[in-house]
Amino acid sequence: MSQSGAQAAAFFRDVRQTETVWFVRDGDGSPAPLGADGRRSLPFWSSSARDIWGQGLWMESMTLGAWRAGELPAARRGGLLIGVNWSGPRLVGWSFTIEEVLQRLADADQ
Repeated sequence: MSQSGAQAAAFFRDVRQTETVWFVRDGDGSPAPLGADGRRSLPFWSSSARDIWGQGLWMESMTLGAWRAGELPAARRGGLLIGVNWSGPRLVGWSFTIEEVLQRLADADQ
């Protein structure tokens, strides 16, 4: 499994266990970088241990329930993908559609 694949698997396992999702924001909201495929991804992490932020960004958390009920529907309406546990100096990793995120969360329950 690739590093990105391992990070993605860890995201879904960890958020089911902790019931917490982490994200970055600044005074204007959360960044949604443009990917190589021309689509924007809203990044989330399964822990706050990623000390990679600066330039006015900080980490915040929300419950998994709030994420599912609020953030995922809003991302769907905005046509955004969901990036999970991006890592490394260039913040690389996998992004999923909302449907894929919901399916992987369901799979993590089993």
